[in-house]
Amino acid sequence: METQLLQIAEEFGSPVYVYNSEKIIHQYNRLTEAFNSVENLKLNYAVKALSNISVLKLFKTLGSGLDTVSIQEVQLGLRAGFEPQDIIYTPNGVSLEEIETVASLGVQINIDNLSILEQFGSKHPNTPVCIRINPHVMAGGNTNISVGHIDSKFGISIHQIPLLLRIVENTGMTVNGVHMHTGSDILDIEVFLYASEILFETAKNFKNLEFIDFGSGFKVPYKPGDVETNIEELGTKLSKRFNDFCSDYGRDLTLSFEPGKFLVSESGVFLTKVNVVKQTTSTVFAQVDSGFNHLIRPMLYGSQHEIINLSNPEGKERFYSVVGYICETDTFANNRRITEIKEGDILCFKNAGAYCFTMASNYNSRYRPAEVLFHKGKAHLIRKSETFKDILNNQIEITI
Repeated sequence: METQLLQIAEEFGSPVYVYNSEKIIHQYNRLTEAFNSVENLKLNYAVKALSNISVLKLFKTLGSGLDTVSIQEVQLGLRAGFEPQDIIYTPNGVSLEEIETVASLGVQINIDNLSILEQFGSKHPNTPVCIRINPHVMAGGNTNISVGHIDSKFGISIHQIPLLLRIVENTGMTVNGVHMHTGSDILDIEVFLYASEILFETAKNFKNLEFIDFGSGFKVPYKPGDVETNIEELGTKLSKRFNDFCSDYGRDLTLSFEPGKFLVSESGVFLTKVNVVKQTTSTVFAQVDSGFNHLIRPMLYGSQHEIINLSNPEGKERFYSVVGYICETDTFANNRRITEIKEGDILCFKNAGAYCFTMASNYNSRYRPAEVLFHKGKAHLIRKSETFKDILNNQIEITI
């Protein structure tokens, strides 16, 4: 694959994001297999992780649904060919008008605050809604991606269940699903199962449920020997508990997840070219043709992406700090062991399939890179690199 990646960098230029469809399919099948004892399983791919329409079309062929957080993601899903009923919309802090517009499209609505719940239920009591619960469980690899704790802006607190039930009763609305998402990079499945028990307890309050959505946040390995969520063990334990709940509830419900990173992170790599090797009094910098405008996660979350030198994979290892070309500190790696780097070499950042392009920007008026999907043995360009015309697009020049 290293030779193919070098060819892609040569053909499409750098920097460039590359995704491997085989890995996406493998991860999707791995998750469905882990929960094969559940009668009704629905995986709703989290569009925010990687929203290229060709990737969405790939998920449609696998039988996936979509988890969306904005009306624009909903529109992308519809454009990719998904049926409205196969899309769940879980916004946070958006206007009632946006929620009403999405509901009018036939998409499943998921509401995470009492104010909107009451307003929506009063105006649209015949539109079933899912309710997002905050279980007050801290889970996730970083405070910025832990969303189920007591200070989180997400979800309706479990301590507000009496208020929630009063709104449901007063409006006459139907609740057809309950949902939680504790955070990303979950390692301790016992914590996840504990939060699930809170969701099961909440679900007992509603008699017309069709599904229970357990969110996602499963951790993937970021370096050799790194730990990850034990999906197989979670599948065995949660499936049994879910099936027992359905038996007590009186009918089979659908078990839903909304995986994003788990499905696409490992499929992606980010290729950059080394512009300069700079020796200072204390450090050797490898300065690449990118920055946090293209891959912000190391700076935002402290995430670690394995970096390999595709141009010299068998060379002698040296210590490098890999940095970008942005006019701020944009360090991808500090004193990392990488095979000897020369100017012009192509470096490969692994685990670049999730939250990399979707969080990219035009900071410093730099272009956002191309995206390539390696599918069935061939590299397909699925997004062109931007040009100066794109930078000026929508700007209006006035006479000064």
